Amino acid sequence: MDFNFSDDQEQLRDAVRKWVDKSYDFERRRRTEAAGGFSREAWDALGELGLGGLYIAEDDGGLGMGPVAGMVVMEELGRGIVLEPFVQTLIAGGVLSAYAGADLKEGWLPRIAGGQALVSLAYQERKARYRLDVCEARAAKNGDDWTVSGTKSLVAAGDEADAFLVPAQVDGQIALFLVERSADGVAASGYGTQDGSRAAEVVFDKAAATLVTPDGLTALEHAVDIGIAAVAAEAVGVMDKTLAVTVDYMNTRKQFGVTIATFQALRHRVADMKMQLELARSMSYYASLKLNAPAPERRQAMARAKYQLGVSMRFVGQQAVQLHGGIGVTDEYIVSHYFKRLTQLEMTFGDSLHHLGEVSARMQDTAGVFA
Repeated sequence: MDFNFSDDQEQLRDAVRKWVDKSYDFERRRRTEAAGGFSREAWDALGELGLGGLYIAEDDGGLGMGPVAGMVVMEELGRGIVLEPFVQTLIAGGVLSAYAGADLKEGWLPRIAGGQALVSLAYQERKARYRLDVCEARAAKNGDDWTVSGTKSLVAAGDEADAFLVPAQVDGQIALFLVERSADGVAASGYGTQDGSRAAEVVFDKAAATLVTPDGLTALEHAVDIGIAAVAAEAVGVMDKTLAVTVDYMNTRKQFGVTIATFQALRHRVADMKMQLELARSMSYYASLKLNAPAPERRQAMARAKYQLGVSMRFVGQQAVQLHGGIGVTDEYIVSHYFKRLTQLEMTFGDSLHHLGEVSARMQDTAGVFA
């Protein structure tokens, strides 16, 4: 299997890395965090780079570059710990492209591709505990029109989004709807999250909605799998930069008149960090390459990848803080922000314990043996 990136993918990586290095430094990130955790200016800049159309076909106004290109972009955004929730654009583009009707595609996909619209997945509920089949939101039909009622939690940039993808119950089954934030009956209460980004509690009270697909659980599983592959790639970028910052620190911090990078015990810990990073990178590749596989195979792959990513994120983040000492947990120093981002990513779209259970549940009778 060829793991080399194409020229187009390398050019895409270079463009995003240059934007992060030039326009999204640590000081800008801190200003964005202090202002609430979302910058419309930064979001528009991502749109100007053309990134919104990665999962959208050229006929619908996108680039049609697919999951590997999405992985490349998310790695670079992770290196800059960019606060704006670009993963939501990948989810919206992928789900609407795969499940929406022609009118919905025509109305939203070009806007998503161009960065003019932020569509956020609003699926989490307080009782769900990462289970996608638990949904208390309800949808009702009146003639040809739909309304949605319910409350969704931890919606990424929910009070800044232009619309939401919302699963809701219809006659005992989950369907997926698109609800505009400007619709009557939508109330979003935003707040900052522990890593500096922004989320919201969103209440839908008989809000006007458009049906995306009646097979909402299938679409929701696909949406979350796109999200898992994206955050896996983002986490690789975060860990890569975390390791680099830690090594730089160890090459400058001195004890007993020598740099701590010369201490063999600490060098072994850095080697273990590198090993976990490369394990995570390989599983991120695996996740992206499995996004277009049949649903059972795809779901199993995402659970495997997210579990390994969770283990790696926790290890790399904790080791980085410990190797820095007290400065590693100060708000003024960047490694604490990498650590907080890794901590939040580990819980995004299901934490490690949840996905270990998913891996176990999907094991077949012959798993681990030769039948």
